[in-house]
Amino acid sequence: MEVTIGVQNVAREIAVETDSDAAEVTAAVEAALRDGGVLKLTDTKGRAVLVPGSVIGWVQVGENEKSKVGFSV
Repeated sequence: MEVTIGVQNVAREIAVETDSDAAEVTAAVEAALRDGGVLKLTDTKGRAVLVPGSVIGWVQVGENEKSKVGFSV
């Protein structure tokens, strides 16, 4: 699953590819925003991404687009 995070006062967004499902990511984002804590996501390579909840501008949670093989008509 691809998660894109916009950080306040930063022009570049953070893109994370994670094995977590949409419900887990959404719950983690909501908890970080509600409690003012830290949003912690683990990417597909096992690296931790930490973003303070107080600086999160927006979060986009979406499924990966499956690549198509072959030719379509």
